[in-house]
Amino acid sequence: MKLDIFDIIPKKFRLKGVAVGFTIFVRALLNFVGLAALLPVLYLILDSQSIHSNTTLHEIYTLFGFTSDQSFVIAVAVAVVAFIVVKNFINLLLYRIERDYIYELYRYLSRRLFIGYFEQGLQFIKRENSAVLSRNVNVVCYTFITGVLRPLATIASEALLLTMIFISIAIYSPIGALLAIAVFVPVAWLYFSLMRRRLDLYGNVENEAQRRKYRDVIETFRGYADVEINNAFDHRLSLFDKELETIVGVGRKNATISMLPQNLTETGLAIGMALLLCLGTILASADMKLLFGVFAIAGLRLLPSARNIMGAWSSLRYNRYTIKILNEAKVEEEKRTTSDEQLPLNSAIEVRDLSFRFEGCKENTLHNLSLTIRKGEKVGINGESGVGKTTLLNILLGLYEPSEGGVFIDGERLEGERLRKWQNSIGYVSQNTFLTDSTILANIALGCEEQDVDMQQIERCIGAASLSEFIASLPKGIHTRIGECGALLSGGQRQRIGIARALYKQADILFFDEATSSLDNATEQSINRAIENLSTSNKNLTIVVVAHRDSSLDYCDRIVTLEKNEK
Repeated sequence: MKLDIFDIIPKKFRLKGVAVGFTIFVRALLNFVGLAALLPVLYLILDSQSIHSNTTLHEIYTLFGFTSDQSFVIAVAVAVVAFIVVKNFINLLLYRIERDYIYELYRYLSRRLFIGYFEQGLQFIKRENSAVLSRNVNVVCYTFITGVLRPLATIASEALLLTMIFISIAIYSPIGALLAIAVFVPVAWLYFSLMRRRLDLYGNVENEAQRRKYRDVIETFRGYADVEINNAFDHRLSLFDKELETIVGVGRKNATISMLPQNLTETGLAIGMALLLCLGTILASADMKLLFGVFAIAGLRLLPSARNIMGAWSSLRYNRYTIKILNEAKVEEEKRTTSDEQLPLNSAIEVRDLSFRFEGCKENTLHNLSLTIRKGEKVGINGESGVGKTTLLNILLGLYEPSEGGVFIDGERLEGERLRKWQNSIGYVSQNTFLTDSTILANIALGCEEQDVDMQQIERCIGAASLSEFIASLPKGIHTRIGECGALLSGGQRQRIGIARALYKQADILFFDEATSSLDNATEQSINRAIENLSTSNKNLTIVVVAHRDSSLDYCDRIVTLEKNEK
């Protein structure tokens, strides 16, 4: 698989990437100059007479009017230290540009992936595993940044520095350059050739195991009651342990591999210095001693650079699976638009010759269906399981797009910009009302900041949904937290919060999808009375109810029965 990284980077970040590339070059140049600044110190250490024998040092000595060799040595040492300090400070400032770019890109990608998954619609969300999507948004994007892009920047920076060092050694001593090639190239080739496929394999294996483990944990907590009652936790735990063992095993192997660059490069440096030491002893040459010193200084910088390149390459190979995931997700420029405008119902909702087929299915769930719902009507929809009651409701809600035909509001097709306006105008209560792990207030005014909530409207909705007595009994009232998915509430209380939420929108069309099917008879009747009272107090309120029990439809003006033979 080729590295299609460029396709992942949004256009707005590509020009900035060029600027970041320039800072990487400047940092490499500064590091090289910092290394070169150590050479005068090396000359003075190896040959104290070089102050006058070395042309450059002597010219500096004369230019600044030194009269004492001791003061010159001190001045050179102080100047080198000062330069290194300034160089490191500038390096840090330049690195901040690279750092900020990388993490801004992470923020963009993670946010865009979250939006992108959401905008693919209800069918996509139902088809995919939410745990996997969640991990992609929260983990994969971060891993791509820290495990792919940052290593690429490291490789670029260190490779530039290595090139500069090698060219300098080659100019000073071709023998030293050949020796560096002879020592470090075989080491790098050995590491890359042996580890390449293993790192690809280990990265993919760990990613798949992490996805399965993430899914197992979420499913176990979500289904706690069923898992506990059926004594299934040990089985779930064994699945967890299996994935954990895979992750730990791969992690151990990767940890060992991550130590190899340091060991290999240190071995190579030791071999190179040993060879130079032997040559220096045999030739007994002052130049060889100086070459040894130059090679030692260069090697001390080559060592971490080579190690960093190998380590970064290992990280890139190990985490390259993120490239495939992000490419498949088609992360594009943000184009999301929203609107608070509403599309009020003035006359009727019309379903005209509507057919719908799920992706991958050969037969229609709904076929050539026509239906009219007039403003102010209370219409029930029933039928056997599987006939498409909820599917029809999702189409009316604008969550599914018809395969043929369409939905028309006051004679105009429901599509495009009208879809968002329509959804702003309707209220929806499902069988499993969506509740966040927050307060009652936050769940009724879903999507609103607390400071923007109309508390008088909240009180009216609480009363209309028959929640006043329950909330008054709570120590913190409307600010009481309700737990994950409303776990601290009864089924009837959860549904009433759903009704209050729909009313808070001041919707003039309410849709109920099996909203009372999981409740006991008394609670069902109580909620049905609350819904009927809403209709009585507002003659213009249109209500559409999907249910399979006739008792849930007693207050409806008419009932539409869907049949399987409508295909």
